[in-house]
Amino acid sequence: MTLRTERDEETGVALVTLDRPERLNAIDLTTAAELSVAWREFRHDDGVRAVVLTGAGGRAFCTGIDRSVDVPQPSSPFTIDDPLLAIGPKANDLWKPVIAAVEGMACGGAFYLLGEAEFVIASEEATFFDPHTTYGMVSAYESISMAQRMPFGEVARMSLMGTAERVTARRAYETGLVSEVTEPGGAVAAALRAAEIVAGYPTEAVQGTVRAVWSAREAARAQAMAHAPHLIALGNLPPERQAGLFRGRGGAGFRLR
Repeated sequence: MTLRTERDEETGVALVTLDRPERLNAIDLTTAAELSVAWREFRHDDGVRAVVLTGAGGRAFCTGIDRSVDVPQPSSPFTIDDPLLAIGPKANDLWKPVIAAVEGMACGGAFYLLGEAEFVIASEEATFFDPHTTYGMVSAYESISMAQRMPFGEVARMSLMGTAERVTARRAYETGLVSEVTEPGGAVAAALRAAEIVAGYPTEAVQGTVRAVWSAREAARAQAMAHAPHLIALGNLPPERQAGLFRGRGGAGFRLR
């Protein structure tokens, strides 16, 4: 198992932990499948009224897709097989509130998860960045998700600068990506406290509010997402050239600083 799920029956809060610390919680196909299953199980579990999502080890929340994953792509520019498209709660039709607790790095495909959380809490040592352009890949789904949370210029800068710079937790708070910054190592505890409060309110009111908030941006998000497969197919370098850039930079995007 690459995903740990703990339920507190008294509070109604579930804690979901990406549990691949040796890989900086990068997502392989097993993790992707386990996330989808977990969100769908929560849909039918009335004992779970709010969820906290985090990563194990403290070094990273998630560093996106595991580079060892080989996903053959169709030759058509009109379609793309992306194993991360179904890892988020909203992609699995879960409308119970999800709070992301970020400690360490969050980059690349992590934004599929952050983009589908209700809000994000980060400890002060957390950092956010998007390595796609550095390695010859289009940041499409990731940048679209972040454009729903951050000002245009901030999303554009993070997406275009690649591994050259990282957004600090404080800057992420200033631009709206993060709603609260905690002391080092305190993000999960803060997220659990918030989740317990929300889980204590009437379930129908909470889920209705979640759905209402998301309805405010669904049309724009859906329209933008529809363009993503074509942009990726047309703009990505061939996989072997991406791998060459990654090796040439020593995987710099995923090194701790």
